[in-house]
Amino acid sequence: MKLTSYGAALEVTGSQHLLEINGKKILLDCGLFQGRREEAFEKSRTFKYNPAEVDCLILSHAHIDHCGNIPHLVKEGFKGVIYSTRATKELSSIMLMDSANIQASDAEYFTKRHSDSLVKMEPLYTTGDAEYSMKFFKTLHLEETFKLYDGIELTFYEAGHVLGSAMVALDIKDEDDGKKKRFLFTGDIGRCNMPILNDPYQVKKADYLLTESTYGNRTHLPIEEGMPELARIINRTIRRGGKIFIPSFAFERTQELIYGLSVLIDKKEIPSNLPIFLDSPLATEITAIFQTHNELYDEQIRNYFKLNHNPFKPKQLKHIKTVEESKDLNNFLGPCIVIAASGMCEAGRIRHHLKNNIEDPKNTIAIVGYMAEHTLGRKLVDGEPAVKIFSEIYKVNAEVVVLESFSAHADMNDLDTYVKNIKGLKQVMLVHGEQAQSEPMAERLKKKFKVKTVILKPEETIEF
Repeated sequence: MKLTSYGAALEVTGSQHLLEINGKKILLDCGLFQGRREEAFEKSRTFKYNPAEVDCLILSHAHIDHCGNIPHLVKEGFKGVIYSTRATKELSSIMLMDSANIQASDAEYFTKRHSDSLVKMEPLYTTGDAEYSMKFFKTLHLEETFKLYDGIELTFYEAGHVLGSAMVALDIKDEDDGKKKRFLFTGDIGRCNMPILNDPYQVKKADYLLTESTYGNRTHLPIEEGMPELARIINRTIRRGGKIFIPSFAFERTQELIYGLSVLIDKKEIPSNLPIFLDSPLATEITAIFQTHNELYDEQIRNYFKLNHNPFKPKQLKHIKTVEESKDLNNFLGPCIVIAASGMCEAGRIRHHLKNNIEDPKNTIAIVGYMAEHTLGRKLVDGEPAVKIFSEIYKVNAEVVVLESFSAHADMNDLDTYVKNIKGLKQVMLVHGEQAQSEPMAERLKKKFKVKTVILKPEETIEF
């Protein structure tokens, strides 16, 4: 058995891990890199393996850093099957179409900006490519065991990270001695007691574990503190006559916010007449999908549907569809909440809102998600006094707050507990984490659980 990481090794984007078992090449995730735009594009453009030689792709979830390069993989010769849950397939379809549109827009902007250059920036794929790639998907239910190949069985388990997210368990029959070994890939593992979703499924036995380390050396504030803290921020901003801008991932975080704001309004913890604008057509589409997958809801939100109104449709919420409607928000008078993508402030309508509002000290920018290195969102989190937006420098006069309790990633305590409860582990491999997070986690697992732990490096192959 061999494993090589071609993305999300010592970083948190571009998840791609190639597993070679019994002569089969199995790709775990195929995501886009995010960060500095031109550098990220170049990394995503070149595969370090031959896509035509990959037998199948197993997709853990539909975040773009995990699924975003699938159409490009297909363009470059992949002809296998893509396995995912049904919700992940439906969400990937929307996410990939949106990604294609963003790439086309970025390519047009690059061409205008570098009109005298001989180098042209072509999109990795088109909307047609994205649509075609969906034909390769085959969906499986959670906890359904499926024969992948002779001697290799696949089972998905709830990851608790986003709607449809799954851990990947591969049960492998050794060709030499006939014994079974279990390889477990967590994908992005969520937290217990998160709104909407069920908790991550605790796999009780595995021989080899490939897991994320995004927050391998950090703890989160309790989940229960997230919405009350947001309420305090909202009310504080209202008192000074400002607006609250929330850069949010269109997928999952936005739906959690809408649900949470509905609860705060019902509890009268924020004004019931406060306008909430969802300025993301993508998030609107995804929210519609959320409402068709109540089989994935946890008990809390099921009860909320029974006792109250639909928490994804508060009466204060207005969906902004057109660019003109988005621009009109600049002329809106009085306090309001604007939720807009992208979550890391690298694309989408949030950049326009920040450009027009970041220098007003009455306003608040509420950060509710992870910000990768070199992104605009990360610069805001790091407290930089001025940032570049659309090639112009703007002073950060607005209040910037970071709500860590909203994270959908397991923190160091969650990760330790998960590893502790897996029996029979021979080796743990860490990916999806910057060095400052993965190194302390590796040392901790070695000392606490006496298990061999390695940090995968880019393009490094390990055998086990």
